[in-house]
Amino acid sequence: MPLRHLTPKDRHLFRQYGRGPTVPVPDPLLHHAIARQALAAPHAVAAEHQGARLTYGELDRYAGALAARLVREGVRPGDHVGLFVRRSLPMLVGLLGILKAGAAYVPQDIGLAPPAQLTHVIRTARTRVVLTTAEHAHRVPLPDGHLLIPLDEPLPHAPAPRPRVTGDDGCYVLFTSGTTGRPNGVKVTHRNVANILLTEPGGLGIRPGDRVAQLLNIAFDMAAWEILGCLAHGGTLVIRGKDIAAAARTADVLVATPTVLSGLDPAACPRVRTVAVAGEPCPRPLADRWARQAAFYNCCGPTETTIVNTMGRHDPSAPLLTIGRPTPNNTVYVLDADRRPLPVGETGEMWAGGDCVSAGYLGDDALNAERYAPDPFLGGGRRMFRTRDLGRWTPDGQLEHLGRTDDQVKVRGFRVELDSVSAVLESAAGCARAVTLRRDARTLVSFVCPADVDPDTARRAVADALPYYCVPEQVLPLPFLPETDRGKVDKQALLRMLDERVAVAR
Repeated sequence: MPLRHLTPKDRHLFRQYGRGPTVPVPDPLLHHAIARQALAAPHAVAAEHQGARLTYGELDRYAGALAARLVREGVRPGDHVGLFVRRSLPMLVGLLGILKAGAAYVPQDIGLAPPAQLTHVIRTARTRVVLTTAEHAHRVPLPDGHLLIPLDEPLPHAPAPRPRVTGDDGCYVLFTSGTTGRPNGVKVTHRNVANILLTEPGGLGIRPGDRVAQLLNIAFDMAAWEILGCLAHGGTLVIRGKDIAAAARTADVLVATPTVLSGLDPAACPRVRTVAVAGEPCPRPLADRWARQAAFYNCCGPTETTIVNTMGRHDPSAPLLTIGRPTPNNTVYVLDADRRPLPVGETGEMWAGGDCVSAGYLGDDALNAERYAPDPFLGGGRRMFRTRDLGRWTPDGQLEHLGRTDDQVKVRGFRVELDSVSAVLESAAGCARAVTLRRDARTLVSFVCPADVDPDTARRAVADALPYYCVPEQVLPLPFLPETDRGKVDKQALLRMLDERVAVAR
């Protein structure tokens, strides 16, 4: 019995806190949910981008014709089709057309992804067909025997095919950044995606007519939350151009990383009713600011557990900013290094179970064996996933996120959680964002913004709250923190900036 070592009370709490609610999922296939919206309201606006609009009826018709073309080209359930696009209306037609053909879409931002990465994606995902727009066709490194279909060329009307697709078939394949520097392809099933997007709170209360901003890179799994979450519930997707704030200003619902959200002013977004953040730790001041105006969900979960697998609605008067509880039909276990459950209040590594657990990495048996394991708590052949996030249960059953195992570093022989240092800095006067990095075996350095944060005051805040070895040697104020193409803080760029400063000083 895997809980034998716990007290009866902790066994009870392990089950009570660790299991999300069991609820039915209306449909295991997202594109069926979208088709129902098109049938119910064909003239409703599905999406808008730079003045152009696409109704649900048009989206369904164009995607159906594309699906028919893909099936004629031999695309079948179980196949992967490249979707190498920039944010646009054709992007949506391509995405939905691939799903209607029974295949999984493999998204990349054709304007940002370098050719070597696209080549790696094509090879690893074994795509035979790539969709793009005519403008970007020359950027696709198409191997011999592959077919490129431009999304902006007219297709003859054809009835949409009806392939036999199950919830266990792939919905999308996303490439994570990968700790090795080589992106890992993660296959996520229809059942995985429907479970988070068609239940609450993952559905974010989206209703027909609601406007949902599409701010994020399509190669990032949170973009699937924006796009499929909106369309499955009959909302209008507001696809941004270069100006993120312009799209956010007219939206009812925002999904973002904290880095992207920190560039937006709540006062300039009066319509926003619901906000969800994930992808990196959220600063408490940012959460408080938005939670005073909207339902604010702080969420957590890697790509491998399907967008997010914990969500918590934040109250500005709460003592802690937590990541909430497991989402419906999902579980979270806080385990020690031997994968044994820890009592409430003890810090361990979070493992995720339930319907969120994705199908695994493409072509990497060793990594699958390292990160996925049989779930001894659910049993029945279920699997759980090692998130590498550290957490602990609060006495009332909320999950406190305490950084990542790979963000734990040794400084002067002591173990330091970098996110804990940053969290203290973000509590200092005037500090909106902070990132802490290890420069070498003896020193930490922190970056804070905005640029008028007083570094001495910020450094003193850490010295007052944490042991001496956690105090950064330098606190460097910046007007803003650099971003990756996925809207997270770019830590490599910060380290390069630090190296340049050192070189100049010499």
